[in-house]
Amino acid sequence: MLHVVRHGRTADNAAGRLLGRADPDLDDVGRRQAAAVAASFDGVDRLISSPLARCRQTAEAIGARFGLEVEVDDRWIELDYGEFDRMGLSSVPPETWAAWQADPGFRPPGGETLLELADRVGGALHELAPTAVDHDVVVVCHVSPIKAAVAWALGVDIGISWRSHVAQASMHRIAVRAAGGNVRPSLHAFNDVSPLEGLAG
Repeated sequence: MLHVVRHGRTADNAAGRLLGRADPDLDDVGRRQAAAVAASFDGVDRLISSPLARCRQTAEAIGARFGLEVEVDDRWIELDYGEFDRMGLSSVPPETWAAWQADPGFRPPGGETLLELADRVGGALHELAPTAVDHDVVVVCHVSPIKAAVAWALGVDIGISWRSHVAQASMHRIAVRAAGGNVRPSLHAFNDVSPLEGLAG
């Protein structure tokens, strides 16, 4: 099983800002979320993280429970928002949102397209898929890579990103089975936040 987890909360998340390659730490709520997510796992065979601190800190909470080292894979880093990084969501002009949602090839100034993100995340997924057939693999990453992973599991276009919501510290499970020499993914859970029940924040 492939378990794809969004990192816990940061101050930028709490303030409603786009957060791409900027690298803040988890806030107090985020650290509690990371601990709750870690406690929800029965076992983990392999643990992978985006290189950014908010993901590594979330992954380290999981790794500490199972005695696992965190493997860092740059392909799971968040979408590069370029000049929009750390901008308030309401500050992005409406016409920019419209252009972005209409075209997966849209590039924010100085940033990355959703097509480019889907390509790099897809490469990471294809490498992990054979291991996930019979091992529990956890990847801690960000909103946009999670949406790319869901699109991969469903066999749909990355444009689905605009029709889905990924909560802080949410869990997403993708089963992978071997079939005729190939691997076939299927989405088993999306946006599971049940481990966070009862957390203040």
